[in-house]
Amino acid sequence: MTFAGKSFAAALMLAAPLTATPATAQESQPTPRVVVTGEGSATVAPDMAVLTLTVLREGKTAREALDANSAAMQEVLDSMKAEGIEERDLQTANFSIEPQYYYPQRQNNGEAEQPRITGYIVRNSLTVRLRELDKLGGVLDKAVTLGVNQGGNIAFTNDDPSATVEKARTEAVKNAIAKAKTLADAAGIGLGKVLEISEVSTPSMPEPYAKVRSAMVESADAVPVAAGENAYTVTVNVTFALDQ
Repeated sequence: MTFAGKSFAAALMLAAPLTATPATAQESQPTPRVVVTGEGSATVAPDMAVLTLTVLREGKTAREALDANSAAMQEVLDSMKAEGIEERDLQTANFSIEPQYYYPQRQNNGEAEQPRITGYIVRNSLTVRLRELDKLGGVLDKAVTLGVNQGGNIAFTNDDPSATVEKARTEAVKNAIAKAKTLADAAGIGLGKVLEISEVSTPSMPEPYAKVRSAMVESADAVPVAAGENAYTVTVNVTFALDQ
């Protein structure tokens, strides 16, 4: 090959990458996109209540306070079982023995006596899952009669809220799509395909809802309660491509 031929071949090799450069640069550019957050919620009437019942007893000795507390709590447990509540729905939530102290006043000479124990307090807390809400008022009334004198917290929940959560999830995606369309229309560009969807990972805990259904217990010797509705909320992040 002559010198002129070699020079021509080298020129072709240098020119080839230059002709492909515009396409490569175009492919490396990121796809225009918009990221939106959608939120959806769905409501359902609760079908289960979780109660926290506490028995508190005092005594001059720890033994005396414990015996009194144990006797009262055993009556409460027996009563819960008599109401048809299964053992799997009864769980000790907290137990404590605490001394009670007397703190003498400081003497005129500035000296103070050491605090001394004057008695003991025993607390025993029971968590009850009640799956028949129509029994709630009666259970509360009976528990107090049998010695429950602290606590009484009530949380209305659902045994299996998966269907309601699925509905909330669907509403969240619809909400995200509506937001993305609004943004794209305002910018004068088209909304492309979905590139990514992610759900914000949060426990599916119910929230009290303002719409209260009448669930009052119609019994003269029962505590009146209203179950209302639970709202389950789901949040999603959705990434859309933009058509320009």
